[in-house]
Amino acid sequence: MKLRILSFSGESFSSDKVISATLMTGIGEITVLPWHAPLLTSIQPSTMYVVFTDDKGNEKRDDFAIGRWVVEIDHDQVKVMADMLVDIDDLDTDAAERAREQAVALMEKYKNSSDKVEMEKYIEAEDQLLRSIAQLKLGDLTK
Repeated sequence: MKLRILSFSGESFSSDKVISATLMTGIGEITVLPWHAPLLTSIQPSTMYVVFTDDKGNEKRDDFAIGRWVVEIDHDQVKVMADMLVDIDDLDTDAAERAREQAVALMEKYKNSSDKVEMEKYIEAEDQLLRSIAQLKLGDLTK
């Protein structure tokens, strides 16, 4: 199965020899296998696990933290567009923890505001929190 992951920040992953890909969608966690039924759905900030074979035929697994956007599945091809893609090898858990703390503080600040602008800031902080939690969950895999 072919898999392409693209992010707005320019990072990407690509393989033509994917065995499975597991990610969180708007309808729950799914595992995509070859010849999956066609599907177009949103993705949520979470960890994504990709099992593939390398050029020597060895089975490998790569783990990512991904943000929001969309996944398109069409039988033997999966395309993921995300606003964040962090490979486990590039993870900065200290930065993710700082982002989590900052998001929690901002959410607390905007929680009781009835002003529309404040609600938009609350939603942005909540998204930042979910993205940082995805990265921290990815970091837990290295322990």
